[in-house]
Amino acid sequence: MNKIRLIISREYLTRVKKKSFIAMTILGPILFAALFIAPAWIASMEDTDIKTIAVIDSSKVFVNKIQDTDYIKFKYLENTSLNEARKIFAQSEYYAILQILPSITYEPSAVHLFSIKQPGFAVKNYISSSMEKELKNQKLRAAGINEDVLKSIKSDVSIRTIQWTEDGKEKEGSTEIAMAVGYASGFLIYFFIFMFGAQVMRGVIEEKSSRIVEIIISSARPFELMMGKIVGVALVGLTQFILWIVLTFAIVAGVKTVMFPQLGTKNAQEVVAQDMFAAAGQDIPDEAQQVIQQQQSMQEFENIFNSLKTVNYGLMIGSFIFFFLGGYLLYGSLFAAIGSAVDNEADTQQFMFPITIPLILGIFVMMNAIQTPDSPVAFWFSIIPFTSPIVMMVRIPFGVPYWEIALSMGLLILTFVFTTWLAGKIYRTGILMYGKKINYKELWKWIRYKY
Repeated sequence: MNKIRLIISREYLTRVKKKSFIAMTILGPILFAALFIAPAWIASMEDTDIKTIAVIDSSKVFVNKIQDTDYIKFKYLENTSLNEARKIFAQSEYYAILQILPSITYEPSAVHLFSIKQPGFAVKNYISSSMEKELKNQKLRAAGINEDVLKSIKSDVSIRTIQWTEDGKEKEGSTEIAMAVGYASGFLIYFFIFMFGAQVMRGVIEEKSSRIVEIIISSARPFELMMGKIVGVALVGLTQFILWIVLTFAIVAGVKTVMFPQLGTKNAQEVVAQDMFAAAGQDIPDEAQQVIQQQQSMQEFENIFNSLKTVNYGLMIGSFIFFFLGGYLLYGSLFAAIGSAVDNEADTQQFMFPITIPLILGIFVMMNAIQTPDSPVAFWFSIIPFTSPIVMMVRIPFGVPYWEIALSMGLLILTFVFTTWLAGKIYRTGILMYGKKINYKELWKWIRYKY
């Protein structure tokens, strides 16, 4: 046991001192935090360049009907042809020229937007939606339908998900957040198993090809060497994961405080605008409406941050650590066995395929489990040890009975013990085998050897 501890210590200290470990420990939290922060930050960024669009409306339907925004302005040209506007376009301040043909009322493609460079999607979308709205209003008026009637019957439905806890209390949740957390957890375990399992395999191959293993074997048994290497790399991964969790939460909290200090507060402008116009019985004007829309956008960001608080992080982190370690130890032992059986990394391909199939299959089932976490397929693949580390992590955010989690964990432990015993029999023979091409028949002989 003391020799295993020494090997674990060597593997752990050697890897945590590498520049690649330090770099990934720093970059990882930044990338994860960016997944939470970037959508809110990008949404808050606006193009502040004023774009003036010249309008040549041959139909006379949209004259002064397309409203200006803060950054998109429309200038209607009268008695000006497209050729004349094109001649002065380079010297003008126009961003583009909008040509509306007389057939616009019955031909949707009778609108052309001319520009030197490709117009942005926001500009094109705003023009299109504004024109569609105006055409709709004209058709409503022609049919004798009041537009206000349609506004009054328009309804939006927003579903809040509320869970009943075992003690009878209510807890608000978020299906979208559960999907995101489950997907991220399952994919990270898939990524970690491959990354750290490959590290074990490469380490074994390097020590075998350099003949260092012959010296180490003189002091420790092959099984002790294999276990020390597997557990040492597992502790490296666990250390990196814990640092990622702590630093990611710290970065998200810090950026939220600095960049979005208004989250959680009711903006005075919104309150005044709503109260003033509601009391006067008037519609809210565009300027006030823009203020309200901005506050609604910030409220959406706040709802996202609040929904993150509804996740049971204790259960998620504890389950993640267990299934990461269990899945890694299961596959890590098999990776170590493969590394001991070959002389170089190129020879590992034929043995890697049977190992990667369950992991890839787990990713496909994970996609299905996100949509239907309680389906029979999701249930069985979250119990089968070779796919449970990935699939079970997707199901847990949606609520899984504890007996299912316990059963999955128990089977994972038993399977890990079996694969470790199996890998140990291959490892003790293959680690000192050189210059021979190994096939599955040869591996079966090694497993059957009695010592």
